[in-house]
Amino acid sequence: MPTYTITELAREFDITPRAIRFYEDQGLLSPKREGAGGRTRVYSGRERTRLKLTLRGKRLGLSLQEIKALVDMYESPKDTTAQLKRFLTVLAQHRETLERQREDLEVTLAEIAAHEEECRRLLAGDRPGKVEKKSASRRLKDAA
Repeated sequence: MPTYTITELAREFDITPRAIRFYEDQGLLSPKREGAGGRTRVYSGRERTRLKLTLRGKRLGLSLQEIKALVDMYESPKDTTAQLKRFLTVLAQHRETLERQREDLEVTLAEIAAHEEECRRLLAGDRPGKVEKKSASRRLKDAA
């Protein structure tokens, strides 16, 4: 069975070794330790797959807790129905969040477009209700 070093996985997935150590601290990965004092991490094919699933979950915008719950379910392959139902629930919740964010973004973009248009109009000198300002001395002359 192939094994991987932290450097190999970091290079393969284009992430830093520090990120891999962080995922280990979060309980997403648990490599074997070898060498003097167990300082060398050795990742199995299983750990490589867990890292791959973790990174995929991050791209989907899932939290590390959600990713851990889903990845941990794959440790018991007997009940794939429960895993798939849980994954569908997580995806539905995430879709809802993204749809709300998209609505918010559309509103914000419309507001920005309106402000941009107003700025362009003002820069072009088209000021509705523009009142010509007269100097105080001119107003006095006109009043006389």
